[in-house]
Amino acid sequence: MEYYLNEIKKLCEKDNFREIRDIDEKYGKYIVSEHKRMINFSSNDYLNLSTERQLINEFIDKYSGSNEFIFSSASSRLLTGTSKVYKKLEYDIAKIFNKEGCLLFNTGYQCNLGVVSSLVNRDDVIFSDKLNHASIIDGMLLSNTKFYRYKHLDYENLEELLKKYRKNYKKAVIISESVFSMDGDIADVKKLVELKKRYNAILMLDEAHAFGIFGKNLAGIASEENLSDDVDIITATLGKSFGSMGAFCVSCKTVIDYLINKADSFIFSTALPSVNVMWSDFLLSEKFDFVKAKSLKLNNLIKDAHSYLNDKNRTQIIPVIIGENNKTIKIAQILQSKGFYILPVRPPTVPVNSSRLRLSLTSDIEFNEFTQVIDTVRENL
Repeated sequence: MEYYLNEIKKLCEKDNFREIRDIDEKYGKYIVSEHKRMINFSSNDYLNLSTERQLINEFIDKYSGSNEFIFSSASSRLLTGTSKVYKKLEYDIAKIFNKEGCLLFNTGYQCNLGVVSSLVNRDDVIFSDKLNHASIIDGMLLSNTKFYRYKHLDYENLEELLKKYRKNYKKAVIISESVFSMDGDIADVKKLVELKKRYNAILMLDEAHAFGIFGKNLAGIASEENLSDDVDIITATLGKSFGSMGAFCVSCKTVIDYLINKADSFIFSTALPSVNVMWSDFLLSEKFDFVKAKSLKLNNLIKDAHSYLNDKNRTQIIPVIIGENNKTIKIAQILQSKGFYILPVRPPTVPVNSSRLRLSLTSDIEFNEFTQVIDTVRENL
């Protein structure tokens, strides 16, 4: 135990120690922590759907009598943990993305871990954006496949790596997020498609922070640019914009069938509770107009926020990079004292010396609330 205690001491000395916070309640744009109500700028519930009481009550009234309204699947999908509601949600998601098939996973982490680790073998290679999510990195490590990480959004560097190494391997997979979770910047999907065609590669795109917000049918950045057909594999989550639980992969039928048989995180996991599957499909099929209205409201806020910042970004994720851990923590505490729930993001989540406040815009936040946060930060830098 002494080893672990020493490691904790090291984290504390670097202002890098984390604790699970006491949260009393969440509703709409608000969060109550230690009996104090604050506006939540740290949530991935981008459309504020998870606590939308009107929708929740309507869903319960309509479906609580169903035999599928249960809180455990009690088995994996390949045993008894499946039913027609799972198949319906997969069908509806595939239709939105204009793909042949879809496969549900329990979380976004498990989805990327399972997809990436099973896509390749020792004869193959992966080219991954350096700032891709930990779930993608862990999937690459688990695959025991050679991988190269290109400089963030640097497609000249990616092509250099492809030119140098692609010829040495059977299959090549290029992987990128569409909207990056910590920086809020956007991949050039058109360029990625161009490179995957030029070097005979498979292109995988993680739309976790874009699904539900951007694009045709809210299907993300690839659909916004009419490039969904050229992206071979798309992953995304139901636990962010859609205020539910779970994640999914959409692709051609061949890839989906392959994952059902090869992705360990799917095969060996107890399936999502069917009540969550029903809730996701309720939002996706029956309340999609409501979801789109919330998305439009969020996009208007995003536009106003970036206009106020006078920058070129255009997503709901706004990083305020402070650098030092201690200073980042202090500014977060000042913001919390003023009624804004904003947390410090530190290494290893982000690179060393790039500690930041990750401002997460949600649809119910008002523009003047955002400007108060920015003005407070500027006063304390």
